[in-house]
Amino acid sequence: MLRIPRLLCLSLLWAPFLYGQKKNEAWKLPISRAVSPIKIDGIIDEEAWKHAAVATDFRMVLPMDTSAAKLRTDVRMLYDQQRLYILVENYTQGSGPYMVESLRRDFAFLKNDNFIFFMDPFDDQTNGFSFGANAAGAQWDGLMYDGGKVDLSWDNKWVSAVKNYPDKWVFEAAIPFKSIRYKKGIMQWGINFSRNDLKTTEKSAWAPVPRQFPTASLAYTGTLQWDTIPPAAGPNISIIPYVLGGLAKNYDTKGNTTWRRDAGLDAKIGITSSLNLDLTVNPDFSQVDVDKQVTNLDRFELFFPEKRQFFLENGDQFSNFGYSTIRPFFSRRIGLGVPIQFGARLSGKLNRNWRLGLMNMQTAAKEEVGLPSQNYTVAALQRRVFSRSNVGFIFINKESLNYHPEDEAQKPLYSRYNRNMGLEYNLASSNNFWTGKAMLLKSYSPGREGSDYAHAANLQYTSKVWNVGWQHEYVGHNFNAEVGYVPRQGYIKIAPQITRLFFPVSGAVLSHGPQVTGTMFMDEHFNRTDNETMLNYGIVFRKRNTLNIWGSNTYIRLLQPFDPTNTGKDSLLVGSSHSWNTVGADYVSQPQQLFTYAFSARYGGYYAGGRRLMLNSELGYRFQPYVSIALSANYNHIALMQPWGNQSFWLVGPRLDVTMTNTLFFTGFMQYNQQQKNINLNTRLQWRYRPASDLFIVYTDNYLPEPMYIRNRALVLKLVYWFNI
Repeated sequence: MLRIPRLLCLSLLWAPFLYGQKKNEAWKLPISRAVSPIKIDGIIDEEAWKHAAVATDFRMVLPMDTSAAKLRTDVRMLYDQQRLYILVENYTQGSGPYMVESLRRDFAFLKNDNFIFFMDPFDDQTNGFSFGANAAGAQWDGLMYDGGKVDLSWDNKWVSAVKNYPDKWVFEAAIPFKSIRYKKGIMQWGINFSRNDLKTTEKSAWAPVPRQFPTASLAYTGTLQWDTIPPAAGPNISIIPYVLGGLAKNYDTKGNTTWRRDAGLDAKIGITSSLNLDLTVNPDFSQVDVDKQVTNLDRFELFFPEKRQFFLENGDQFSNFGYSTIRPFFSRRIGLGVPIQFGARLSGKLNRNWRLGLMNMQTAAKEEVGLPSQNYTVAALQRRVFSRSNVGFIFINKESLNYHPEDEAQKPLYSRYNRNMGLEYNLASSNNFWTGKAMLLKSYSPGREGSDYAHAANLQYTSKVWNVGWQHEYVGHNFNAEVGYVPRQGYIKIAPQITRLFFPVSGAVLSHGPQVTGTMFMDEHFNRTDNETMLNYGIVFRKRNTLNIWGSNTYIRLLQPFDPTNTGKDSLLVGSSHSWNTVGADYVSQPQQLFTYAFSARYGGYYAGGRRLMLNSELGYRFQPYVSIALSANYNHIALMQPWGNQSFWLVGPRLDVTMTNTLFFTGFMQYNQQQKNINLNTRLQWRYRPASDLFIVYTDNYLPEPMYIRNRALVLKLVYWFNI
């Protein structure tokens, strides 16, 4: 097992002490109890708002962070016994419509005039909640983690309204205390307000944030100062049942139409104001967005993100342990091809410094393929250290029930158990300039002992003009994470990178500069197997369009047989070496236009002396605010010797989003994947007839494109209702 380099160890230890004080302590917004009832309508006519303190004088973040914001934004906050209230006046300049993508919930930040605020109820600069809206009234809500990231898959009960005026648009919202988690007795919450205006291309924040960081960065929040201890949320129990009906037919097997009738239940129980118990019985995820397909020319398993609601709240404590390709826990492994029978998760804050996560899930057996019933247990504990850093522990256990492979003469298809245990240290300095992580994992599986460790560490420095980083990884050939995402074993990886930015004082270019990255893989005996070196030059324009031009050199020595087209043809030999050069460019248009587009291209060598051309485009047009049309197209042409020859793969995905109101949505998404020889159609109608309660109608089709032939289709109607007790 590799040891962390001495310099990296020292950096991880001393970096937290470089900056010990919260950056924006001078920014304070007093919040008091409302003196009159408040109606959420975007009209400022209540007596209570006249007595509320005002947060104003926002600072510009983009295009530059050296001046006051051009646009005025005024924010007021109040509370009563049950709810937290916010009122925002977003003043504008010039004529013309507001720029919004649609009324779709959890909109794309860069393509909308919007106001979003970030709350840190524990004032720990690490975890929190985000709420907001665009200028047409579409809501945004998400869970915050890692000090500045937002998971928009989280939805909860709250109400808001947006009203447009000639010189401003007003956002007003009420958030029940039951919808968020906070520690009783804390009278100072971290908070910041962010404004994005596409007509002026200005992004601003109340408490100033350096331009190299997102305005969601909790390292730069101001303070929400309560006049007394915030009200207790009270009994916080939510029951969320669903009923479902549907039909499906598989034309490939010439089966009959099957009818589906199902029901299930979720429950949320507030153990304390900051610790929550989630329960689920027979969960169904038929309404979840389909994955966006990719043309797979990689040697390793592809990653698709989790989208199921149950796994998302406080899920970062489980799913973000490790690195992007060394995840000991990946929730999509649970319920893969089999139904989940029931599950429970206890998660949240124990106090300002301790955070806990416990989860247990039970899946059914699948007798036709010999898959036993399986139980999954995950435990995570996190301790805050220094100003914003933390130390974490994780334990994962996958257990096959009533399964005895020792009784079988042949090698078992599934192991009796798989366990992983690990520690990690997450570094985040108080000003966010220094970030990093050091991690150690060990797996336990029958018959796989020795070289069953994984270790990785990185350290990154980010200033306005420099971004310098180092990362290394080690994964033993017997390391086994069956409930994780670790696509590669038996390697050592080293990956340094450095970026330098320049800022012209005038002209169309806001910033530009080179970036050099290197990635080297070796086997456990330090023999080189892969290497890629890339030089990129990036340009950011003042209108927010971007251009990147790059070139790379690649070397690969195959450790496993590999079909370079991933179509089931012949494979290249183990031990064969391949090297090539590639050039490419990426361009993203201005986000404030009704018609937006992005193009990328690459051309160069490929395996076995071949050549590869890749073209990719993303086109979008919006009929504000009701209709958004998008088209993604990817083309790969590979020229190889026989038996592969010339191969071309198209992947085309038109998408239609119709938002008739901010509670009635229709989405249609079609994907044509030439490599997989499949056409997939998915449509979904969603009616949010009351907060967090929905009616879904989902229709899916799969076709074989040549000749056009129906493979399977399904129609599902699902009703979800959220009861508060």
